[in-house]
Amino acid sequence: MTDTEAASGAGAAGDTIFRRNMRSFAENRLALGSAVVVVIFVFLAIFAPLVAPHDPAETDLFRRLQPPGWMPGGEWSYLLGCDALGRDILSRIIYGARISIFIGAAVVLVATTVGIVAGLAAGYLRGWVDTVISRIVDILLGFPYLIFAIGLMAMMGPGLFNIILALVYKEWVIPCRVVRGETLVTRELEYVEAARALGASGRHIMLREILPNILSPVIVVSTIRMAHVIILEASLSFLGLGVQPPTASWGAMVSDGRAFILQAWWVSTFPGVAILLLVLAINVASQGLRDAFDPRFHE
Repeated sequence: MTDTEAASGAGAAGDTIFRRNMRSFAENRLALGSAVVVVIFVFLAIFAPLVAPHDPAETDLFRRLQPPGWMPGGEWSYLLGCDALGRDILSRIIYGARISIFIGAAVVLVATTVGIVAGLAAGYLRGWVDTVISRIVDILLGFPYLIFAIGLMAMMGPGLFNIILALVYKEWVIPCRVVRGETLVTRELEYVEAARALGASGRHIMLREILPNILSPVIVVSTIRMAHVIILEASLSFLGLGVQPPTASWGAMVSDGRAFILQAWWVSTFPGVAILLLVLAINVASQGLRDAFDPRFHE
């Protein structure tokens, strides 16, 4: 066998592992369909100005509590009906996807970064560093997440930046615990010992040797946590502590429709269905990714 053939064979072997994992994910029709649903929501959020049929903040009291298009009194140009101020519910749901997905992605990105740094330091350095970080994690885990976020929002006040900050304050402990546990195992493996024997610095070992080999579970956990963050954001907005009017937010839309739930059920129902679909799709797609890419589930 020539060098070229050997290289091609090695490349094919490497590709085979990835392709097998992707094929395994694609064979999970439920997970694949859920991933498509998530992509659709992301597409709607990005291209909201082009997709939304109406201005989400435009009010028209003549269309106050107008029913969906297929019901008597409804108009197909206002497919899902209107709220108490005559605003198009479909347009507000599309623009609300921007808020939910942006906050979810921002919180998970920042929290995962902080959690990785803290988890690597605690798991590799051990000693007093591990003790301090672990005690902080234990203290934060002792508070119910939603109550903790409500308290922070009550102190800082509502707003987009504040809600991201309030959720990051505690969200980082989840990836931190995952990274710390994986680091404690990985730091004892032969290739890490070899790098240490060759005089590699602790920073090099953590970032170049350990981190690339523990990213898979971190990515899966972070993806699952994004669904949890979206629910928390909707809960805070429902209580009036999240994104403020006239910005469209799914939680606030559900809250706005409480007073009309009997005569205008669509005001609260459709935003609630949007939350349900997105959160469920993220959870199912994340489970599919875990099953496909985690070798422990191939046994």
